[in-house]
Amino acid sequence: MGQHFQQRNFSASDKASFNKRINQQAFELKDFLSDPVFNQGETSLGAEVELFLVDQQGLPACYSESFIKNIDNALIQEELNQYNLELNLSPVKAKGKPFSTMQKELVSLLDLVQSHAKNEQMDVVTTGILPTLEASHLSAEFLTDRPRYKALNNILGSMKGSAFEVTIAGQDNLKFTSNQITMEGANTSMQIHLRVPAERFANLYNAAQIATFFALALSGNSPIMLGKRLWQETRIALFKQSIDTRDQSSTQWHQPTRVPYGMGWIREGAWEIFAQSVALHPPLLPYLFDEEGKRFQEINLHHGTVYNWNRAILAANTDPHLRIEFRALPAGPTVIDMMANAAFIVGLTLGLEQEIDNLTAKLPFEYAEFNFYRAAKEGLSANILWPQQGKFNIQEQPVHRILQDMLSVAESGLVSIGIEQSEISKLMAIIQARLANRQTGAQWQLRKLEQYHNQTLSSSLQPVQMMLRDYIDNMRIGAPVATWN
Repeated sequence: MGQHFQQRNFSASDKASFNKRINQQAFELKDFLSDPVFNQGETSLGAEVELFLVDQQGLPACYSESFIKNIDNALIQEELNQYNLELNLSPVKAKGKPFSTMQKELVSLLDLVQSHAKNEQMDVVTTGILPTLEASHLSAEFLTDRPRYKALNNILGSMKGSAFEVTIAGQDNLKFTSNQITMEGANTSMQIHLRVPAERFANLYNAAQIATFFALALSGNSPIMLGKRLWQETRIALFKQSIDTRDQSSTQWHQPTRVPYGMGWIREGAWEIFAQSVALHPPLLPYLFDEEGKRFQEINLHHGTVYNWNRAILAANTDPHLRIEFRALPAGPTVIDMMANAAFIVGLTLGLEQEIDNLTAKLPFEYAEFNFYRAAKEGLSANILWPQQGKFNIQEQPVHRILQDMLSVAESGLVSIGIEQSEISKLMAIIQARLANRQTGAQWQLRKLEQYHNQTLSSSLQPVQMMLRDYIDNMRIGAPVATWN
């Protein structure tokens, strides 16, 4: 595939053939997913964690290619920008202590990367957006030298026909333009995978959509970009705008964003989401696979270029199954914080499943989407739209109050898939402390930055660099962010 992408452009014939194939596969997929095999298999979990490489001043360090070569570990891969890496965790069965198993592997991988970074006078940071990023770090020279990324950059730029525009209003205001997809690479996340049976997919996916805005309010860790104090989770606004090729000035119908919260509550199952990807979005990488015996590769490739915040994942060949990929949560601050975030969003998804019909009847999808963006912007200070206790009436309520009730729902969801109580108690205690102290990674960064702005610094470092230095120190210690001074 990579060799094919070297041309960076696809012919009209390539595009027509690819479009024909994904339309055909969209029709075939509906019957394919009715096979009983998609209701078999144990519940399992997986995760990917993205990170930044920084130099001794806390600025991005373009060293990922050397890391990949020197470490030679299949679980450590390059990302869109040269100062990012991705760590892929092995899938684990949900029963028992899956988060402890994932934590152990993630710590081991981070230790490996950190030891190599130290040898090169560099450091590693897990955060949603690196607060020391400057506009110059989003130029073409920072794009990772891979055919896929170059093809995406070329195709998205051609589709846009002009620079991508990012406008984000927060405590400060940011207006920025770029003709490179390196803006998207400014985001780093922890993506969680949950294997689910096809017959329960619709209910679980809808539950995941609701669980996401609660988890997002709890886990904000991206408050600063290009020196501006923006959203608690600036990633949400940045990613949506950084690859937006739509002509907003057009008076014709507006095509949906390629980074959607969703198009509505799912009614039948995973097929709907794949069908929407084909129906609503033109292909970006119209590459035709020739491998015999492998099915649905083209529609999977196409679906992978539509960046739903909760994505349906199809494994069609070896061990056929479906997964929900939770994509909205940021990387960091610490490994234990990320495990608590993962446990909360998975547990809440499972816990809400039994009540999802009532919830989707009470809560219009547009209100859920409003909650998603409100949680991203304001975090634990957000007010969201939610049914009153024991009633159908929707009321604007503080998210931190509703979260107290959601903790027990998340616990019951984790119990339902056989996770040990000691594991649940440990991780939910971290979430409870975050609620009690009202301190997420985003809130800590903003408070610490303000502290340094109010001091007379003897160091040559800027306040944002001083804050990042403290952040890295705390990250290394590994205590939950709710306990950071």
